[in-house]
Amino acid sequence: MSLYGKKYNFLKYKKSFMAVSLIFFVLSILLFYIKGLNLGIDFKGGTVIEMKFDQPNNSDDIRKSLLKIDLGDVKVKEFGSNKEFLATIEQKGKNNDFVNSIKIQLEKDLNKKIDFRRIEVVGSKVSKELTMDGIYSVIIALTLMLVYIWFRFEWQFSLGSIIALVHDVIITIGVFSLIGYEFNLSIVAAILTIVGYSMNDTVIIYDRIREFLRKDDKQDIIELINDSINSTLSRTLKTSGTTLLALISIYFFGGEILKGFSFALIWGIIIGTYSSIFIASPILIYFNVKRNWEEVIDNTP
Repeated sequence: MSLYGKKYNFLKYKKSFMAVSLIFFVLSILLFYIKGLNLGIDFKGGTVIEMKFDQPNNSDDIRKSLLKIDLGDVKVKEFGSNKEFLATIEQKGKNNDFVNSIKIQLEKDLNKKIDFRRIEVVGSKVSKELTMDGIYSVIIALTLMLVYIWFRFEWQFSLGSIIALVHDVIITIGVFSLIGYEFNLSIVAAILTIVGYSMNDTVIIYDRIREFLRKDDKQDIIELINDSINSTLSRTLKTSGTTLLALISIYFFGGEILKGFSFALIWGIIIGTYSSIFIASPILIYFNVKRNWEEVIDNTP
């Protein structure tokens, strides 16, 4: 019934936690509309070039050199070491002349030899399709989760879980808008993983709530939900903790290309665990959750 013999009153400050969540939810929406996201090449199109120099360099010099050519918006960041860089260019071009002109300009200005290790091009049509596919995938995932919980439990549980999931997704987008990490298809994959992880955590608590309702449907609902959270707390912390250890290692040692993805998952596990305990569970109190879960046996001859 408790973690290491202790029982915690998670619902004591339920209104305060919900108020804080609502504030962050609204701020995330405002950030998205005011600042927007640092969209990657997957969503806005362009050219990505991974380059390696024979001598140390810095991103500012590379960017200044690229801006001399008519390439549109240019972003350059260090990619693992001060010899490796990733340049994202607004202009799209597949032909060798386009790539060669960039290489010639860089070698001329910086007086250093460069090796273009990777070149990726995404057109505007493809980027629009990828944007819509990303939006649809999140909406479909949330809808299927709602239907699944509705059939497995009751509509109150379904609405509670979806509110928690929407809370997780919107605040995650708000955090990415604030921090400025590149938002690409891998982040969409991370968000879908967050949805599944958060839902799994919520279902475990919901299942325990239903189990306790079957045992004693007269127990005070606040006390019952609190007991349910406490009884699953050990499992929640162990699962989240071990997963976080692996993700933190990827974040610090997995290289620049995995930083945004691993950060999204780290944040997702934290916010998902939080919402399962402080949003999805206490919200059942306001939805007048079904109390009698006894199975009705038909004895009609």
